[in-house]
Amino acid sequence: QVQLVESGGGLVQAGDSLLLSCVASGFIFSAATMAWFRQVPGKDREFVAAHGWAGDRHADSVKGRFTISRDNLKNTVYLQMNSLKPEDTAVYYCAARTYSNLEETPGAYEYWGQGTEVTVSS
Repeated sequence: QVQLVESGGGLVQAGDSLLLSCVASGFIFSAATMAWFRQVPGKDREFVAAHGWAGDRHADSVKGRFTISRDNLKNTVYLQMNSLKPEDTAVYYCAARTYSNLEETPGAYEYWGQGTEVTVSS
């Protein structure tokens, strides 16, 4: 049974940092492409970052502020978020696909976590 469990969300002020974590189980983590997406009410789920065998990729909106990384021994993917802005406020989702190429569309990912909420006040 596949599980993705996110943690680390919360309420912070603009300019602060947060570290999101996602612990995975039920599939071969080291072979999977892992990603972070975010969503605000009424809008489509938005790509944030992905990490796989091909390297990593970050959305232009977070490049230079957010960093995705992973620890294959802990089956965990992280999203370090620095210099947070109010527009980063969203529910952040961890996602996994059992293919090696990086993808930015939500439909390319097979497994999803329940989400963790991030609120950035101005």
